Amino acid sequence: MRSFNHEVQLTQYTKEFRYNWKLAAPVMLGMLGHTFVQFIDNVMVGQLGTAELAAVSLGNSFMFIAMSLGIGFSTAITPLVAEADGENNFESGKSAFKHGLFLCTVLGVSLFLMVFTAEPLLHFMKQPKEVVQLAIPYLNLVAASLIPLIIFQAFKQFSDGLSMTKYPMYATLLANVANVVLNYLLIFGKFGFPELGIVGAAYGTLASRIIMVLFLWYLLKGNNRSKEYVSNIKFLVLENRMIKKVVNLGFPSAMQMFFEVAIFTAAIWLSGLLGKNPQAANQIALNLASMTFMVAMGLSVASMIRVGNQKGLRNFKDLRRIAFSIFLLTFIIEVVFAIFFLLLRHDLPKIYVDLNEVKNYADNMVVIGIAAKLLLAAAIFQISDGIQVVVLGALRGMQDVFIPTVITFISYWLIGFPISWYLGKEDTYGSFGIWLGLLAGLTAAAILLYIRFDYLTKRMIKLKHT
Repeated sequence: MRSFNHEVQLTQYTKEFRYNWKLAAPVMLGMLGHTFVQFIDNVMVGQLGTAELAAVSLGNSFMFIAMSLGIGFSTAITPLVAEADGENNFESGKSAFKHGLFLCTVLGVSLFLMVFTAEPLLHFMKQPKEVVQLAIPYLNLVAASLIPLIIFQAFKQFSDGLSMTKYPMYATLLANVANVVLNYLLIFGKFGFPELGIVGAAYGTLASRIIMVLFLWYLLKGNNRSKEYVSNIKFLVLENRMIKKVVNLGFPSAMQMFFEVAIFTAAIWLSGLLGKNPQAANQIALNLASMTFMVAMGLSVASMIRVGNQKGLRNFKDLRRIAFSIFLLTFIIEVVFAIFFLLLRHDLPKIYVDLNEVKNYADNMVVIGIAAKLLLAAAIFQISDGIQVVVLGALRGMQDVFIPTVITFISYWLIGFPISWYLGKEDTYGSFGIWLGLLAGLTAAAILLYIRFDYLTKRMIKLKHT
């Protein structure tokens, strides 16, 4: 009888898997698209040499920080639109989108200016000189792609809030095709195009992100459900109340993503202190781990949408049950990824380097060896990373952002970073030690965020029934 009850309880969660996956899969593919742009850049640039690969890594470390702030801020739009959609309130949904789009545009321009003027920092970071010289022209150009990227994020988060998750996926896939073609032409100088090296990769990224935002706007404009939202936007007619609401949700969300991305960025810089080969290996492992993380990010958005809908309906028991179904699905998927990394940790890094090139053969073999060790750590933290981001998505759907921001700061910067700093020195564990700090931070975040979600949902259910 007891096992029968457990089976019934389990089906309450597993029966949601199909819809959760249907909602999350397009988001995953769209998020993977952002990472795939980096993957294509890394694989193509890796054929030029380890110094070029390390330069792209260093340049993108600044981009990751800026992107985390922009993407994190834009997530405020999704729960507001999802809640308005649950309440069937068009005016509120359009207002949330319009104000979110305005603020994302301002933020995109601001972040571009910040990254563009950050060049002097490269000279003070004790990174390899040849890497810095290559990174500067790449960073100057790729910084401009922040503007279309963060405007795209505003449209994407709005589309997700309406549960229309396929359109951003289509736009991202188109952008990836454009990026691959442009990279091939401009990095290597094919079909009469100039051979620009890593600067060619920056041109490809910029052009593909402009294409991405224009195509998503075109798709939303042509859909009956969304066209009224994205048409006749009085962009400069703003309400202080809604600006404050978006900022109050968006700023803490930006900080949450910033704290996590910043510790991975710190890992890039700490790796640079060990030399160009550890930095290149770190970039390989980070890029691979980022791709599996985007699957969890897709489920996190599904968690945010579904929890936001249930909050609008005030169905708190279903809110908790649906959230747990997403947590369980994430756990299962992350276990599969962990096994994948464990089994293929020696083979995956070989994709990024040219083993047939005699000149860089010794360096490439060192990079592969270090990257294999880092993928061992990445395999272990798959579960922690997946759980923390889907629980964070559920909390955003509930519009609970302040305490989770404090939790992410404590987890990554009071627990994770000191461990990375202490164990990441050359005379201790080196690159692997840096990643042990990442593992500690992600695990702390997963545990603390789950405790927060459990407490809040139980309290909401109790208050409704008293």
